[in-house]
Amino acid sequence: MRIGGFVPVSLCDYPCRVAAVVFTQGCNFRCPFCHNGHLLDRHGLAPLDEEALFAQIAERRNRLGGVVVSGGEPTLQGDLPLFLHRLRLLGLDVKLDTNGSRPDVLLGLIADGLVNYIAMDIKAPWDKYDRLVGQSCDTIALRRSMRLIAASGVPHEFRTTRVEPLLSAEDCGEIARQVPVGSAHKWQRFRPEHSLDPLLRTTPPAPPAVAAPALAAAFGPLQ
Repeated sequence: MRIGGFVPVSLCDYPCRVAAVVFTQGCNFRCPFCHNGHLLDRHGLAPLDEEALFAQIAERRNRLGGVVVSGGEPTLQGDLPLFLHRLRLLGLDVKLDTNGSRPDVLLGLIADGLVNYIAMDIKAPWDKYDRLVGQSCDTIALRRSMRLIAASGVPHEFRTTRVEPLLSAEDCGEIARQVPVGSAHKWQRFRPEHSLDPLLRTTPPAPPAVAAPALAAAFGPLQ
C-alpha cells in the first residue's frame, strides 16, 4: 500500500481513543479546500516503508486504542483489506476516513469486519458536489455509501468542512438534511492556509506543534 504519512500518536482523530494515523497516497477528488494536497497524487511522494510502519505500530500497540487510516482516499488502495487485516491481527481497532466514492469497497470491508469506525465526508449539497470536489462526481455512489454506512451497525459519523467561501448558510442547511436519520454529523473548521486552491489560502503562519511532555514520556518522540 502506498503510504504518504504517519502520525504515531493522536488524541483527536479517533473519538475517545489514543490512536496512530496512517495517511495513504492518492485521491480521486481535487477539493479546492483540501489541506492534504501533497497526498493527492498517488506517485507524488516516495512512500513510507510498510514493514517499518507496522513495526512502530506493533511496538506501541499496548498504548494505542486504535489506528486511523486516512488519506488521500484509502479505498483506492487495492491492498487496503490486507493492510486492515494486519492491523486487526495486532489487536487494534480501525477507523477508516473516506470520501464515500467507492461503496463496493466499503461493503467488502464492513462485511469482513475490518473496520470498527467509519467517518465519511459530506462535501456539499448534491447539486454543488462537482464544485466542491473540483471535478465531475458520481453522487449516486456517494448516497449508496451513506446508506451502507448508516445501516451497517458500525459506529460512524458523517462530517463536513464548513468552507465559508464556497458554502452558504443555505448550503449548510441542505447538507444537514442529507445526513441519514440517526447518524451523527460533525462540522469541521476550514483551515485555509494549506488549501489546494491558492485563492483560498491565508498567510498567517501556523503555531509550531509541540508534543505534550506526558505524551512524549508515554510514547517516545514523535516521528
